[in-house]
Amino acid sequence: MNSLSNGGSAAARQFPEGFLWGTGTSSYQIEGAVSADGRGPSIWDVFAHAPGNTFHGDTGDVACDSYNRLEDDVAIIRELGVGAYRFSVSWPRVLPSGSGTVNQAGLDYYRRLCERLLEHGIQPVVTVYHWDLPQALEETGGWANRDTAYRMGELAQVLGTALGDQVRMWITINEPLQTVHQGYRAGTHAPGKRDDALAAAATHHIMLAHGLATQALRACTPAGTRIGPTMDTQPYIALDSASEAVADILDADFNRVYLDPVLRGSYPDAARTGFRPPDELIQDGDLEITATPIDFLGVNYYRPHHVRSGDWEDLRLGERRIGGFPGFVQYMAPDLPRTVMEWGIVPESLRDLLLRLHRESGGLPLYITENGCAADDYISPAGTIDDHERVGYIHGHLGAALEAIAAGVNVGGYFHWSLMDNFEWAEGYRRRFGLFYVDFESGRRVAKRSAHFYAQVARSGELPPLQDVVPSGERLPDVPATPAAV
Repeated sequence: MNSLSNGGSAAARQFPEGFLWGTGTSSYQIEGAVSADGRGPSIWDVFAHAPGNTFHGDTGDVACDSYNRLEDDVAIIRELGVGAYRFSVSWPRVLPSGSGTVNQAGLDYYRRLCERLLEHGIQPVVTVYHWDLPQALEETGGWANRDTAYRMGELAQVLGTALGDQVRMWITINEPLQTVHQGYRAGTHAPGKRDDALAAAATHHIMLAHGLATQALRACTPAGTRIGPTMDTQPYIALDSASEAVADILDADFNRVYLDPVLRGSYPDAARTGFRPPDELIQDGDLEITATPIDFLGVNYYRPHHVRSGDWEDLRLGERRIGGFPGFVQYMAPDLPRTVMEWGIVPESLRDLLLRLHRESGGLPLYITENGCAADDYISPAGTIDDHERVGYIHGHLGAALEAIAAGVNVGGYFHWSLMDNFEWAEGYRRRFGLFYVDFESGRRVAKRSAHFYAQVARSGELPPLQDVVPSGERLPDVPATPAAV
């Protein structure tokens, strides 16, 4: 375990004044109510119901039932003491056909959520697109169809007009890499395609959608509104000199192909065919749109990838092949701490990533918009959920953020992923990321030890030594199983 994970200094460390503490969720993962009040189907409704696509055939039909438990969920956010809540809008709840007639009942739900948050001094941070594309748009080509980008610009205009007086921080897109790679190349997420040409087209169209949404929000929200994308930039770290060029190409394929059109108005030449959009898809003016000025860059970080030379025919412990690069492997040291997702826990890579993005963005404010870990959480006989692994994970990564701040990076805030256990995409309900445990049978929310710790840090703005966290006897209230009226 590295020093960051162990808590570093023995003295409490202070975050800057005005640092924004938050937590986050996304619509399909928590809302349920998939047929309520005029909501249309999304690609995830279709994908999750197809046999073999999700663990145990799990779906988001009910999820955490947050659509019907709005008051309960605002209550647990309030108990955390955070200043912001990041959530996404279900596109088919607002525009059931993806375009055209607005479903007012769906829009009213988000306005009511914003109102409740603001009443308790919690800033709504709204993600326009977090993976639940309307199925109607998928049937016309989805993200491989250029028109989908314009439809997202339309969605952003609808949302900005309706919620702009309440929302002063907007995230245009969440993790375009995952939309493209898992949705169109690997086929492990909705819509389940496996086609490099579709993936390359989707890459350009989702980046174009980001630019169009930024412009639409800028035009219909008050001055001072902050707008930016969230990227899951994944560090590729070469462990020997022979693998440096491979790591650079992988960085271009999976990171720069999304960062560069925003920060530089271009696509990286180093990206391989099937990753870089073909020139014939890029129309005049497109890259000026993708490079529309932003106010911040959201950073989702979970793990790095280590690359080294290796024999494909004689893989060693911790090695696996890297497609397209015979003789090179991705490596995870056997003694490296990892989560139940088999993701290595390397906090210092978050620090280094923040330093990199600070340089490449010209000093833009950076917000850590997702960071967290899955663990095998359970309620003890005493009624507690002692997720010490998650406490250590959060502590180590907050320490890494402090090191980046000390090095001059403008880190504006940290949003823990996630507020509560939820539908974890293809993993269904077997992976728990939440600060609050959810009993999916009753809907009851129970604060984990990590919730106590995170509340302590958010309220004080200080990161205490790891051995001092969570005073004994402190308890956040559980939320009862009976849904609140909304």
